Amino acid sequence: MKAMTATSGPGISLMLENIGLAVMTEAPCVIVNVMRGGPSTGQPTMGAQSDVMQCRWGAHGDIEIIALAPQSVQECFDLTVHAFNLSEKYRTPVFLLSDANIGHMYEKLEIPAKEEIELVNRKKPSVSPRDYKPYLADETMVPPMACFGDGYRFYSTGLTHNEMGYPDMSVETQDKLVRRLCDKIRVNIDKITMTEEIMTDGCEVLVVAYGVTARSAASAVQMARSEGIKAGLLRLISLWPFPEGKLSDVANDVKGVVVAEMNYGQLVREVERSVKPIPVEFIPKLGENPPSPDEILAKIRRLAQ
Repeated sequence: MKAMTATSGPGISLMLENIGLAVMTEAPCVIVNVMRGGPSTGQPTMGAQSDVMQCRWGAHGDIEIIALAPQSVQECFDLTVHAFNLSEKYRTPVFLLSDANIGHMYEKLEIPAKEEIELVNRKKPSVSPRDYKPYLADETMVPPMACFGDGYRFYSTGLTHNEMGYPDMSVETQDKLVRRLCDKIRVNIDKITMTEEIMTDGCEVLVVAYGVTARSAASAVQMARSEGIKAGLLRLISLWPFPEGKLSDVANDVKGVVVAEMNYGQLVREVERSVKPIPVEFIPKLGENPPSPDEILAKIRRLAQ
């Protein structure tokens, strides 16, 4: 069966060991994190975007993670469906990184008819139970997954394992397994990443934002355009794997980049790395509310000079 769980930052902290286990055993699942202010218990009812790096690097070892960031109630629904599809296709945990601001919103939600919703199911083995190897992958790097009760024998462990699933501590097996677990995401980055461009053609100042902060950023870009400033917005819908290629292309000819986040500096580091040497202005916001359109507009004006 398809599986999911939902919590906020402290709950994710308690799940990190099993998230790493899900990566290693290639167990499809969706993990919803409605981010709140931390560290520790912090502000348990107030919004933040402070778990972006936690979901990427919280589990130990070399792993790749998929994370999606909705900016509306509608996208909470749509991207949850998409998260399930990605988890089934790539046999990996997928995060839905919302924030408490979105979690507390009341907005219109349209649920499509069931037959209109695209659903992806995990690939099943085509060989007999006698010949089945649970972790033998084809060219997609994603092995078929047998269901309990279908007659297939399945050994699952968090230890480094061979294609049969049995523990194997050799250097060769570790190298081969970890490379495949990472590369099934890295090789497909262009198929996984999702962004939205708003008035980016010919823009001189690019704003990068996600989640609820992208709503403020979109207003700021419109305000800048009304003043004759060529501003644009690249909204990150997928945060991980980070769409560095897309960002680099969009920011190629801009004077500067504005990054707005509800934290003290997380995804901005990825932006700086991707657009270097283009100057980056960062707007950190700690507390309950995202950066306002006026705060973002002030940074746009500064870079446009």
